Amino acid sequence: MTLSYPDPAAAERLDRLVKSALKAGADAADAVEFKNISVSVSYRLGKLEDVGRSESSDLGLRVFVGKQVAFVSSTDFTDSALSALPERAVAMARLAPEDKYAGLASRDRLATSTPDIEIDDPQEPSTVLLVECARAAEQAALEVPGVTNSEGGSADYGRSMVTLATSEGFLGGYTGTSRSVAVSVIAGEGTEMERDYDYAHSRFAADLESAEAVGKRAAERAVKRLNPRKVKTQSVPVFFDPRVSPSLLGHFAGAISGAAIARGVSFLKDRMGEQVFSENITIIDDPHRKRGARSKPFDGEGVANRTNVLIDRGRLTTWLLDSASARQLGLQTTGHASRGTGGPPSPSSTNLYMAAGPLSPEQLMSDVKDGFYVTELIGMGVNGVTGDYSRGAAGFWIENGALTYPVSEVTIAGNLKDMYLHLTSANDLVFRHGTDAPTLRIEGLTIAGE
Repeated sequence: MTLSYPDPAAAERLDRLVKSALKAGADAADAVEFKNISVSVSYRLGKLEDVGRSESSDLGLRVFVGKQVAFVSSTDFTDSALSALPERAVAMARLAPEDKYAGLASRDRLATSTPDIEIDDPQEPSTVLLVECARAAEQAALEVPGVTNSEGGSADYGRSMVTLATSEGFLGGYTGTSRSVAVSVIAGEGTEMERDYDYAHSRFAADLESAEAVGKRAAERAVKRLNPRKVKTQSVPVFFDPRVSPSLLGHFAGAISGAAIARGVSFLKDRMGEQVFSENITIIDDPHRKRGARSKPFDGEGVANRTNVLIDRGRLTTWLLDSASARQLGLQTTGHASRGTGGPPSPSSTNLYMAAGPLSPEQLMSDVKDGFYVTELIGMGVNGVTGDYSRGAAGFWIENGALTYPVSEVTIAGNLKDMYLHLTSANDLVFRHGTDAPTLRIEGLTIAGE
């Protein structure tokens, strides 16, 4: 379908700003507007705790005078406020230092049509429905034997509208919605208590997992964590549960960001075209997945985006690039620009996932005499420059191919360069969030315990 914009008033407003900036002396300009609605409720121990609704609108204008750049933003959309922005931005740009990589995306890279990605659920839920969702999640959790307290259930709804205009002739926009339900509960008594949680997220109400299922799963996880043991320091196979395995993809995305590569601050900066994962691994970024959590029809610069295979049978094939980082590296943008209203775009992934492998998690651990299955990670001990990895963790010990007792107060350590090369994926990939991965097995990580 042709390029569209769901908010004609925003499109007209941004187009007028861009044209006014050119009249004020800018050589090029673009403008972006965000409108957001969010509704949230929280419910704890049988009582409604909080109901909140917020609505916000924000726009930003970026102007170029040669290679000098300036940004201005406003939440005041009155004619008097907006009419002053172009001249103010141009005056600021003339005082700014030159940025030789600055500039809009070239015309031939811009999107000319809007793909059918289905990210806007037209039905906004009532507050009563959200309250019932949060209540049901907590009640289902509290009914599980062993659960003794609750940190509460919650339900949220959000709708965002994005509109972008550039002096290269781009004018487009899109609207996306989100729904979520979450609950956190406590099992046990006194000093022998454990907490766990669960949540579900989707674009459409019809796709959202039931509140009861989320609540029951959170409670069962908390109960299973009771009476944890400590383990001795050793080197064993480590498994990452699907709710923590996406973090390894997040570290990878940061390492192949064009901005990090251009600055030389990535542990993968010299690895293009090389084997950086084991041969059985494929990683894909897909901005057009229908109803995907981060799907969008074009990037933050209006560039046509597309599916990218980032890791092909273990080999690194591309960086994540916006226009500026691409120019700095002598390449073309990959359509991964993300932006706000107060600064320049920067590269970011969309629906990032690791393809599933052929074996089930049970098959993947069947030959493990001793191992560690991670269900929670703590802290942020990851060095993006060297790849050194060290994080607190909790989970379950594996003995003779089966999960046995809960484990807490340990640290897992290694280096991401080695971890990626010794990684195997299971077949349980489920698209839940914006970054998804199946159960992962990594050989030979160090477990620091007693």
